[in-house]
Amino acid sequence: MLVRPSLIRLRSAVSWGLSILVALASWRFLLLGVEQSMPFVAYHAQVRPLGFYAHIGLAPVALALMPFQFWIGLRQHRPQLHRWIGRIYGVAILLAGLGGLQMAFGTTAGPVAGLGFGLLAIAWLGSTGRGIWLAWQGRIAEHRAWMIRSAALTFAAVTLRLYLPLLFVTLGETAGYSLVAWACWLPNLVVAEWILRRNRSLLAAA
Repeated sequence: MLVRPSLIRLRSAVSWGLSILVALASWRFLLLGVEQSMPFVAYHAQVRPLGFYAHIGLAPVALALMPFQFWIGLRQHRPQLHRWIGRIYGVAILLAGLGGLQMAFGTTAGPVAGLGFGLLAIAWLGSTGRGIWLAWQGRIAEHRAWMIRSAALTFAAVTLRLYLPLLFVTLGETAGYSLVAWACWLPNLVVAEWILRRNRSLLAAA
């Protein structure tokens, strides 16, 4: 079944808009402070400040840059800029992912939430690192496939914020947070794999 170009453009616009809006909103702590802007995780600032601020400061950088890496015109006409954005994206994920992993191990939300967010951090670091290594090797089709997986995990910052209010209302904070630790990224990976299966030839040629 063919998807109409207008629908593809709409989905891309929504994804771009949500990524940039959530990235900007994530920096609200710069104006409001951590205690007021994110009280549910503010305790991390006291016990693991380096990992915490690396995560909340740099994960939005990756989220804001991520859509530009899928801009075909930029990749084709400004390849050097595409590579530099990719390097910044990779460094942001390296530091933010390590910070997120530290937070997952130290969470007070329970082992289910900790394991979910910990595996997310590992998958985020691993898929991004694999994608960058493949680019260095000149294996561009494989590089694009792994960066789609990386982007799906980066987009977990958006899906978490979409799901969390509903889960808090319906399940309560403890159960809702445990569920969102898995729900914010596993479905994203399923969608990424579906996209890859449908578009492998297109990815190789793009």
